Order: sequence, then C-alpha cells, then structure tokens
Amino acid sequence: MMSHGAITVVNAIPCGMGATVGVDLTTEAEFKVRGSERSVTIMNDRDEDTTMARICVKRTFEHFGLNEPEGWSLSVDSQIPVSRGLKSSSSACNAIISSVSGHVHEEYGKGFRGTEGTMEMIRLGVRCAREANVTVTGSFDDACGCHLGGLIVTDNSNDTIISRSEVGENDVILFVPRTKIRKPLLDRNRFRELADTAKDLVRSAGKDWYGALTRNGSMVARIIGIDDSIARTAIRMGALAAGVSGTGPAISVVVGKGEGTSFMNDIEHPGYETIITRTR
Repeated sequence: MMSHGAITVVNAIPCGMGATVGVDLTTEAEFKVRGSERSVTIMNDRDEDTTMARICVKRTFEHFGLNEPEGWSLSVDSQIPVSRGLKSSSSACNAIISSVSGHVHEEYGKGFRGTEGTMEMIRLGVRCAREANVTVTGSFDDACGCHLGGLIVTDNSNDTIISRSEVGENDVILFVPRTKIRKPLLDRNRFRELADTAKDLVRSAGKDWYGALTRNGSMVARIIGIDDSIARTAIRMGALAAGVSGTGPAISVVVGKGEGTSFMNDIEHPGYETIITRTR
C-alpha cells in the first residue's frame, strides 16, 4: 500500500492550525502475517527506529477488534528522507495502516473503505504518531496532505479539515541536508510566541499559498536557527515560493512546471542532496 509526501505551507506548532501541499514522493508498505516473530525493515533508512511502525500495526488490529498476530513482517520503503521536515512519519503511518488494513480486509472482511474510511485511517495514523512522540502537533495537516494531496488547511487541535483545494502543476525542488531534526528536541515555546503571525498565514494560505509558504519558511528558519539562504536565493531568482519545510532542515522551492532541473542547476547547493518532484 502507498501514501505520498507533502511540503509545509504553514507550520502548525505556533497556533495549532497548519497547511500543506501534497507532492509526488511515495512511501510503500508491505505487511504479511507469518512465523512467530514480528519484524520491521525500513528499506530506505535501516538505522531508523521502528517503534512508530510497530505501534501502527498494533493499533490497527485493535481498531478492528482483532488480536495482533504472533508473527508478522513489515517492509517500508520511501522516497522521503527521514526527519527532514518532509512528512516521512505521516506518510509512513498512512502506508503502514493501509497495508495492515488490506490484510484485515482479505482475512476478515473488515478495513478502511470509502471517503469516511480514509479519514478514519488518517486519524488513526495521527494518534499513532503522537503515541510514538514523532510529532509536536499530531500532524493532521501533514497526514492529510500526504494522502489526499492538494492544498490542505487543518485545525490540528481537533483533527478537522478547514479547507481543501486543488493546486496547479508545479515542479518542487527539495534541498535536503544530511542533518536530521528530531521533534522532541524542539523548543515549542519559541514557536508559540509567533501564534498571531501563524494565524495570519493560515488565513492567507487559501488565496496565496506561495506567499504563505515563503513567509512561513522564513519564520521557522529564524526560530530554529536554520540557514535558509538557498530559499532567499531562489526567491531572488524568480521562484514562486521557497522556504523551510516542517521544522526543517530541508528547504522546498516551488517553480513552474518543467523548470525544476534548470532552476536547481542554477543554484549552488554544496552539502545538500536535491530531489525534484511535483505538486499533486
């Protein structure tokens, strides 16, 4: 089963409301019941902690009133770099729970089905991410952006969607440093001091998500102390939007359709891996 990635338009930590735009990066999960041991393999980052994945499996069986099998294997492979602000955890939760749900449907005739089931699955993934302590806000905005695509604005205090709209076709360049930022280490108070600014960005996101993304990215860079010079350079070069995604350290740059490769080649980016994707 598969989910996608997303980039931040407005970080939800300051005021509890956030906004994201889906991008065409994927996470795939394969779940099988077998043997007497429970194993998790994260193909794209084998040193990554597997606690969240195990919680997702356990809670999905509990959700359907079933006992977790004695033995199972889970394989997760993602195009999304881990702990860089690119929604890897939300995408993984979605993919893992969808994969376990597929097994439950085949074996027991249960599972998440239809629009209502999709939202139920997303909310379960958010609860699992909170339990695993890989999110500050619950990341309902991230989870929706990954699975539903488009521009999503949410209230993460009650896991509801404020608005969802389609976005145009854009190339997205991701500049990804080697450094990871773990959510439990963040100073939440520094974010919450800018709650009023974040609320203004949420209100403007529906009309101008490019501008909201850029201003939000600059705000987050100042709070955390991230070097966002690539984003500022990209804006001067004519990018539609550019800024830190999530709590960083990755930077997303949005340009016109088909312009990603040439734009990326024009920006000096020593120390950064680059990924070219597109909005979805």
